[in-house]
Amino acid sequence: MNFSDIKSISSRFWEGGQEGKRYPPRVSVSFYSEKGAPGEKLNSDENNRSLARELSIHKELALGEHSSVIKIVDGIIEHAYAMRASDIHMDPGPKKMRVRFRVDGMLEDVHQIPNAVQTEIISRIKILSGLRTDEHQAAQDGRFRYQPEPAVNIDIRVSIVPAYYGEDVVMRLLSDRAEEFTLESLGFSAENGKKIAHAISRPYGMILATGPTGSGKTTTLYTILKSLNTKNVSVITIEDPIEYAIEGIEQIQVNSRTGLTFANGLRSILRQDPNIIMVGEIRDAETAGIAVNTALTGHLVLSTLHTNDAATTLPRLLDMKIESYLIASTVSVAIGQRLVRKICAHCKQQKKMSKAECENLRSLFLKEFFSLGSPVWYGKGCSWCNQSGYFGRIGVHEVLVPDNVIREAVLQKVSAGEIRKLAIAQGMVPMVEDGIGKVLAGLTTIEEIVRMHYE
Repeated sequence: MNFSDIKSISSRFWEGGQEGKRYPPRVSVSFYSEKGAPGEKLNSDENNRSLARELSIHKELALGEHSSVIKIVDGIIEHAYAMRASDIHMDPGPKKMRVRFRVDGMLEDVHQIPNAVQTEIISRIKILSGLRTDEHQAAQDGRFRYQPEPAVNIDIRVSIVPAYYGEDVVMRLLSDRAEEFTLESLGFSAENGKKIAHAISRPYGMILATGPTGSGKTTTLYTILKSLNTKNVSVITIEDPIEYAIEGIEQIQVNSRTGLTFANGLRSILRQDPNIIMVGEIRDAETAGIAVNTALTGHLVLSTLHTNDAATTLPRLLDMKIESYLIASTVSVAIGQRLVRKICAHCKQQKKMSKAECENLRSLFLKEFFSLGSPVWYGKGCSWCNQSGYFGRIGVHEVLVPDNVIREAVLQKVSAGEIRKLAIAQGMVPMVEDGIGKVLAGLTTIEEIVRMHYE
């Protein structure tokens, strides 16, 4: 590794890996928060700390052979934290290792590092994660805690797998931000919040959050758990992995090597006299059967399922060989959700839609939500959002509460489409309609709802 390599790395850190694109100084904020308001001056102390951190990274990378791999790894993590990234991807290539950050759900190229230091960087990450540094042909998972600045701790979950050009690394940055959330701040409407509040007030039943990977299901369940966590109840979770540590809750990590699966762990939990149980994910018929019977015998059970919407949740349980009468008796609420990007509050602007745009939207969503000249909002792009026009994310939801009509439909084993029609007739607001409401409120853009609609 020579000075020119380090200088190349340094320039890409500073320029962001794109010609002529220079990342502005970043303020260290929580992943989903927006400090300040449009036109408000940045806090000078925070701005100076952020700028000093990036200057320090630049200086270390420019030191050539005297630079430390330890400080390069620290610099990547701190840069990701400053950009509010949720994940760091380190992908080896034939000549260079590409480093990408996932910011607000979107991956973007940030750095390129020569292969000369690839092995040392990966070894450093393995040491931090407590993984075997001499193993290069098997997948390894680990985690470690990092402190990017005083009084701020983030857990970093690491996954390393062998790939064609070397080992591929993905690091997920997890903070204790779940403690800051409420159902309202997650984007739940007042009506949907009331439905969930009513369901969790019952001492038994199942609350299921559904959606694809990365749609915020776990954060929703943690927010509900936080509101249920009092000194009068025993709350136990079994997760894979434990994403956020919550004081006062017993959290169990799945360990397949010791036989601690979701199903076996759930059986053990029942002997611990719990009131409330969270199962990280219902993946198979065995776990589903135990969870349903647990909810039937006087426990409140929270879990997640991978389905496209709330209505598909009930037939999905039928597919897992759960008896229809058990599903009808135990499911209290099914929450379908997605995450969309929020418009940056610092460069937010309003525009009026053309006639062609209105007609296209009407044909797409089959409802006249928009009329000619309807104002909508968008982000022009500024230093706060790195010219993207978006800053942070918000949930788009649909909440299905099975009533007598829907329970009867479940007993008849009707299709998900029929259950969806019945739920909408009973007052469920579909996700797309909830999303359009957020567009009209100036929280997100039409493009984000269209992208969510076709995911």
